[in-house]
Amino acid sequence: MALLAATASCSSAGGAATGEPTSYEGKTLTVWLMAGDNPQSWVEAVTLQFESEYPGAKVVVQPQQWTGIEQKLTSALAGLTPPDVIEIGNTQTSYYASTGGLLDLDPYLSDLGGSGWTPSMAKSGIVGGKHLAAPWFAGNRVVMYNKKLWKAADLQPAPKTMTDFETDLAKLQQTTGVDSALYLPGQNWYAFDGFLQDAGADILALKNGQWVGDLNSPAALKAATLFKTLQAFGKAPKDKDEQHPVQANVFAKGNVASMIAMGYEEAGVIAANKKMAGNIGYFPIPGAVAGKPAKTFLGGSDLAIAATSQQRTLALGFLKIALSDDNERSYVKLNGFLPNKASLYSALDGNAYAQAAQKALPNAGFTPLVKAWGNVEVAPNPISTLFLTPILEDKDPVAAANAADAKLTSRIALG
Repeated sequence: MALLAATASCSSAGGAATGEPTSYEGKTLTVWLMAGDNPQSWVEAVTLQFESEYPGAKVVVQPQQWTGIEQKLTSALAGLTPPDVIEIGNTQTSYYASTGGLLDLDPYLSDLGGSGWTPSMAKSGIVGGKHLAAPWFAGNRVVMYNKKLWKAADLQPAPKTMTDFETDLAKLQQTTGVDSALYLPGQNWYAFDGFLQDAGADILALKNGQWVGDLNSPAALKAATLFKTLQAFGKAPKDKDEQHPVQANVFAKGNVASMIAMGYEEAGVIAANKKMAGNIGYFPIPGAVAGKPAKTFLGGSDLAIAATSQQRTLALGFLKIALSDDNERSYVKLNGFLPNKASLYSALDGNAYAQAAQKALPNAGFTPLVKAWGNVEVAPNPISTLFLTPILEDKDPVAAANAADAKLTSRIALG
C-alpha cells in the first residue's frame, strides 16, 4: 500500500509505527457519481471492498445530474467541504483545473495503474503536463445496422472505406423496406465532430494566443460536405439532434438500415420493439483508407479528487479500488463502455458494439480541451444551429462557418 504510506496521517492507534492507520473510524468519504452511468451492483461491490480495506470508514455516494453540474461542482470545489472523489466528463478537466480544484495525481500514477491506460483516454485528464484526472471509461460512435435490411440488399458489413460505405448506402436506399439507408440527424454534432477530426480539422484553433472558432477552414468545410452527403441518405430532420426524436425509437421501426450510434442505444431500440433483438449489428465508421477506421468523438468519464479534500488517503484508496483491473472489468461488462486499458478488452467478448468501438479507439479524440468549452455547448449550440443546419439547407457554407466561428469565439472568450 505504497499509495497510502505516502499520504496517510496518524489518526488512530496503530498508525504511528507504520504511518498507516489501522482504523478509520468516524471518517466519511463523499463521492459524486453521475446518475445513469453507474450500475448499482457495481457501486455496492466497490463500496463493500473499500469499507473492508479501510475499517471504520464509510462511503457516501451522491448521484448527480449532468444538467447544471459545472456550476454546482465549481461551487463545491471552492467550498470548505467539497466532495472528495468526483466523476467528471472527459472534456471538462481543463475547466475544473483552471479553478485549481483538482488534485495532481502524478505522484500516485503507479498505484492507480497509470502505466497501462490507453493514451487516447488518458489524454483527457492531462492539463499542463499533469494528470489531474484518471480515465475511467469511454465510448465512441459506430455504425449500428439492421441485419435483415443489409441482407436484403445483398450487402456484407462492414465496408472497408468511406467510399464503399457511400456505395452501400446508395444500394440500401433502393432496397425494398428501407426508409432511410442512414438515419443521421442534422444537428448530431457529436457525429460531425468525428468527421471533422478525420479531415484534420477542429472546432477551435489557437491563434495569437487565443482560442477562436475554426469551422471556416478548408478541412472543416470538407468534413461538412461529407456530413451533408451522408445525411442525404436518409430522412432524419436537418434541424434536430439525435434526441428529437429519439433516434433509437426511429431505428426500432425496422425500416432504418443504419445509424451512427452508441452501444447503450440498443437497449432503447429493443425496448421499443422486441422484434429487433438479434437483428442489430455494428461496425466502425469507415475511414478514407481501408483498414483504418475514421476518427470519432470519444465521450466518457474520468475520476478526480478535490484538491482540498480532507480525506486524501481515503480518496486515493477509493480511486485505486474503483480503477483496479477487476473492477474495471466488472464495470464495462455491466454497461458496455470501453475500459481504460486495452489489456482489459477481453471483458467485452461477445459485446458487438464494444468490439466495433475498440477498433476505432486508438484514433478517437475529444473536443478541444479548453477551460471554457462548456460555454460552447450551451443551447443553442452554434455548431449545430449556425453551421450544420444552414449547410444542410443549402445555405452558403462559408457564411455559415463565419457566423458559427464568431459565436464560438465570443463564447470561449467568456472564460
